[in-house]
Amino acid sequence: MRLRAVGRIAQVAAVILVSSLAMAQGPDLNFLNHNEPILDAHNCYPYQGKWNDRVERALNSGFPVSIEQDLAWYVDPATGKGRVVVSHTPHPTGEEPTLEDYFFKQVSPVIEKAIAENHRDRWPLVVLHFDFKDNQKPLLEAVWKVLGQHEEWLSTAVKTSDPAKLSPMERKPILVVTEEADEQQKVFYDDVPVGGKLRLFGSAHTHPVPKGMTKEQANHWLVTVSPQELVNEKPTNYRRWWNGTWYQVEEGGEPKAGEWTAADNQRLHALVDYAHQRGFWVRFYALDGFAPSEDQGWGMSYNFGSHEAVEKRWKAAIAAGVNFIATNQYEDLAKYLKQNSQDLRPGVAGKK
Repeated sequence: MRLRAVGRIAQVAAVILVSSLAMAQGPDLNFLNHNEPILDAHNCYPYQGKWNDRVERALNSGFPVSIEQDLAWYVDPATGKGRVVVSHTPHPTGEEPTLEDYFFKQVSPVIEKAIAENHRDRWPLVVLHFDFKDNQKPLLEAVWKVLGQHEEWLSTAVKTSDPAKLSPMERKPILVVTEEADEQQKVFYDDVPVGGKLRLFGSAHTHPVPKGMTKEQANHWLVTVSPQELVNEKPTNYRRWWNGTWYQVEEGGEPKAGEWTAADNQRLHALVDYAHQRGFWVRFYALDGFAPSEDQGWGMSYNFGSHEAVEKRWKAAIAAGVNFIATNQYEDLAKYLKQNSQDLRPGVAGKK
């Protein structure tokens, strides 16, 4: 009985300590690259066996870097066993690589070298960004388990008793983020006990386009709605970033963008400034500019149509302070960013 009582007292004391520490904490935007922009390697995975070098290309672009992995759940019909695969579709065939094989094994040499060198002021080096193709519970629970196998690499935060009280993140080489679905919050936050570690962090809820609008009306609403209405919530211990679409900056998004104007730039700054004032990191996706003959599996959905057009947006996004600038043209955007001069790929000497 005495041992049980001591155990309960210790649990209560831990919860009180966690809650009291969190009360003094606000969002720490400087945790990630001193709140400066980084490359977000959009759709950084193979399609139907093609373009298998995307993670390697992202790592070669410099650090810190964000790497997006789209995830789906594949159940082997022969065994009935499921696995987490990296897939552009919610209906994988079984030929897709697993998250473990495609992401964690490829980044392992970089992460192990970073841990050995122990330059914690440079961490996190890699942001692992999940885009779930569906939110079925087996997929989410399997991802939580995979992250648990690598928890020593992950920037985590202690779950507080009050979601509004943000606990500080512990610096590790990888920061994992996911998007806004409440099904994800259930597994990744709600089911975690108070005092447990949060292994990944969701994005803010954004106001959906009002029902009944035509496509043209929706496009106009997205660029005229106030930032306050788009995201009318504060960061929580779990939700720490804002995932923005370029349709909120220029009417009709990338395919309909015309000349980059002062009004466009003002809109971009208003969104970014509001996000940071609120305490959120902010991402915009996806800023591409290329001729059809240059397409490397990127598609035309996010294409401004030319290098000149996208370079203007990249420079504007950097100047505005967009934290995650998503593009499929990793190497081209990296030239405009202040990347860490220390190359952490094994066998490669640091640049001076």
